Amino acid sequence: MFATTPLRIVAVSAGLSQPSSTRLLADRLAAATRERLAAEQDRDVEVRVIELRDLAVDIANHLVSGFPSATLREAIDAVTEADGLIAVTPVFTASYSGLFKSFFDLIDNTALTGKPVVIAATGGTARHSLVLEHALRPLFAYLRAVTVPTSVYAASEDWGSSGDEYTEGLPSRIRRAGRELASAVLGRTVSGASRAPGLDDGEDAVVPFEQQLADLRLD
Repeated sequence: MFATTPLRIVAVSAGLSQPSSTRLLADRLAAATRERLAAEQDRDVEVRVIELRDLAVDIANHLVSGFPSATLREAIDAVTEADGLIAVTPVFTASYSGLFKSFFDLIDNTALTGKPVVIAATGGTARHSLVLEHALRPLFAYLRAVTVPTSVYAASEDWGSSGDEYTEGLPSRIRRAGRELASAVLGRTVSGASRAPGLDDGEDAVVPFEQQLADLRLD
């Protein structure tokens, strides 16, 4: 790959409504990743958001016929060829949506090998936040992708909230996930070991991986 080739970030949104909080979360994660990549290297960054609601009929037809439409094939290729992936689903019955799962069922289980991924979900209540760990992270582990440490769950009350003294607000979690995905896309450890912490990082300051190990030993 030439150094002038743009970095490609693809976000998959499984939101069904329009407007959709799932699409909004995908957009914000993509923007945070693009901002970080633009600040840390000179290549252009291309961002694409794939709305699965627009592909629902094509996905169903492919599942029963085994043949993807040209539009669906192009979307699958965009996901498998991306430098970094953002996957966002609404929570249905305490898990990812059927549309979300059906789309990723169509992707070969080796096609995402080693690809850095941010997983994220939206729901009406914070009680479903564990869907990220018991459903999405195992799914992408099966697909052999590399999920970054920070996953993002946005409940209804998270929108417009800056958090409190005990919890990070949604904007902070989005920025941290975007930073980790950018680092992974650039081939660094997601701890950002090759970059010294900046003055504007605050509580999100990047800690070198070696220091993290040292801190763990001290604990």
